[in-house]
Amino acid sequence: MKRAFIAGMAVAFAFGSTAAVAQDRTGWPESFTVGTASQGGTFFAYGSGWANLVAEELGISGGGEVTGGPMQNMALVHTGEAAFGMTTMGPAAESLAGTNPIAPGVQMTNACAMFPMYQTPFSITALSSSGISSVADIPEGAKIGFGPAGSTSDTYFPRMLEELGVKFERRNGGWADLGGQLQDGLLDVIAFAAGVPVPAVSQLEVQTKVNIIEFTEAEQKQIMDAFPVSEFNIAADTYTTLTAPARSVSMWNFAIANCDLPESFVYAATDVVMSDNARMVSIHRAARSTVPENWDKNKVMKWHPGAAKWFNEHGASIPADMIH
Repeated sequence: MKRAFIAGMAVAFAFGSTAAVAQDRTGWPESFTVGTASQGGTFFAYGSGWANLVAEELGISGGGEVTGGPMQNMALVHTGEAAFGMTTMGPAAESLAGTNPIAPGVQMTNACAMFPMYQTPFSITALSSSGISSVADIPEGAKIGFGPAGSTSDTYFPRMLEELGVKFERRNGGWADLGGQLQDGLLDVIAFAAGVPVPAVSQLEVQTKVNIIEFTEAEQKQIMDAFPVSEFNIAADTYTTLTAPARSVSMWNFAIANCDLPESFVYAATDVVMSDNARMVSIHRAARSTVPENWDKNKVMKWHPGAAKWFNEHGASIPADMIH
């Protein structure tokens, strides 16, 4: 059942930013949720952080919600069960085309682009004690954790590894849980698709020795030729384990909003996130890419009018046919 995110007049609280309180709040919701992903992953840390920031600045109750990740977030935002969410361009394109496995045949066109977040690198982690230090080292039948079912990682990483000839047993779960399973020897490898640093990997580094496995140049090219991803290097200072940049591939993530939300509300929420990058980076380092000039990384979804207004006022040139 679609929640009434749009109904009623929200009360302007006596706190929050002066500009936000002074706005016309007609139709604003009294509360909101941001669809994130599982605990231990970047979506959850980043999404909960920006939800709390927006709630604080706008004086509205709001927060992050644990979900199954990008595919489920597209469905939740499309139906209005969540006001906001986070998705990756691949799952967004599939959802718009009606091939989201959560609701096959439903074109989720009521989820609109809100702002660019960061790139999701695809990276592989194994315990150093496993002896796995390259993709070629992954043994046949290896138990590989691909994150929550329906997540970006679970959607694309199994196909990528199959493309590279890896034969494996597939496992799903939240990132924190999979990290524990790797440490306990129940998994051989975790295939992460998440903004870096991935909290679960950072935690593993504290507790044990791990190998962060990069692709060879040939493997990187093979994956880029077969999937909608681009070249990416995980910086050496991302993890204490790395001594040099790690070769990877990546896919862009965007925040999304229910297209029926009031323009003034989405404009204000976008302004909170995009106007103070230092605060966003303090939430998660991946937010270094959450900057206005990355508006053009969305080539898939139509923009929410409120978000498009903010970006076009700040140097973007979003065409009218890309605005809902």
